[in-house]
Parts: sequence; C-alpha cells; structure tokens
Amino acid sequence: MQNQSAEVSWGANDTPVSARFDDPYYSLEDGLAETRHVFLDGNRLAERLRDGFHIAELGFGTGLNFLSALHLWQEMDAPGTLHFTSFEAYPMAPDDLARSLARFDALGELRTTLAASWDPAGGVFAPVPGVRLEVIVGDARETLPRWSGRADAWFLDGFSPAKNPELWSAPLMEAVGARTGSGGTCATYTAAGFVRRALADAGFAVQRVPGFGRKRHMTVGSMPA
Repeated sequence: MQNQSAEVSWGANDTPVSARFDDPYYSLEDGLAETRHVFLDGNRLAERLRDGFHIAELGFGTGLNFLSALHLWQEMDAPGTLHFTSFEAYPMAPDDLARSLARFDALGELRTTLAASWDPAGGVFAPVPGVRLEVIVGDARETLPRWSGRADAWFLDGFSPAKNPELWSAPLMEAVGARTGSGGTCATYTAAGFVRRALADAGFAVQRVPGFGRKRHMTVGSMPA
C-alpha cells in the first residue's frame, strides 16, 4: 500500500473531520474528556503505568490519545520509560495536527512539542525525556502482523466501524490479541457487536461498559494474567 496523507476538513468549532471516512477525529462534545474516559480509564492506566509500560494504538489521528497518556505519565511522575506505538494509514500534515490540538489548553506545551517533532512519514520520536513514540505508517492489516512488539494496553481508535470496517476486522483483532502481554487490556469507544465478538475470539475477556457523553456504551477487554 502506498502511504497517503490524511484528507482533513474542518467542522463545527474547528473540529477536524476525515474527508475520506466522513467522521470526526474526536468527540464534538469534548475530545480530551472522551479520550480520558475511553482510553485512559478504560485501560485503568492511572493504576497500571510503570517503567517499561507499552501502549499500542490503532489510529494515531491527531495525536490526542498519545498526548493524554503522556500528560498522565507526567502527572504521576512515573519513573523510567513509557513506550507508545501507533499504527496509522493516513498521517496528518503537521499544520493540521497542530490546528487539531490547539483547543486543548490542559495539555499545555505538549501540543507544540509534538507538532514540532511530528513527521508524517512516521518513525521513532522522543518528544520528551522518558517517552518513546513510534508511529508505523501503512495499512495496519499489513504492518501489525509484522510487528514484533507486545503491548500492555491497546487504544483501538479507528474511525466508526460502519465507515472504516477494515480497522475492526476479525483478523486484525486477532493480531491485536496475539500482540498483547499477559494481563494486558484494550479499550475502544465502540460497542458494535461484531467488534466485541472479534475481541473475544482473539482471547480478551470483553465487557460492555458506560460510554462517554451521548454514547451509551463502549468496550473494554483484558487478557488472562
């Protein structure tokens, strides 16, 4: 697959919208609050982060999920190194990424730090000491099975399953499960039945839990310890 850039349009309140998938990159209500509820709380990160902890993600998007995890890491004054690997098929241009993050004042200078180091070609970044970010550009159905890493927590954040079904397919969820460590977890904003079944088939103990805002439910999962 040839790498392609994100096609971004701008909706209400300057919210970034994927023109390719006709879906916003984050909640129109409060993107940061949604990220914290779904991915940080859904993976119980406040009680689990430790030296060497590895978060993996499907869909880097604006980088909001990464920055939210980084912000939590810094607030906890966690020791050692945090690893974050994200699989992204359509990376944003630097200017679009910076514009997308501009509203989230709670993240402070982390926004400009990421934007300044961002390269849509992907690669390994060290935006702040103690944090290693790797962005793997390409179709996750091809790149994830070749990945040799193992995650302690997964942020499953593709666009809506109805509009981006490829990023929620059973074979890809199986690859996610195969690259999850003992006691590892996953979380996603969607409660679609076929996604929950695919995660269960991949080995996760799956639960449907309260979602964010107007979304009644979301999904979390855990691997046996």
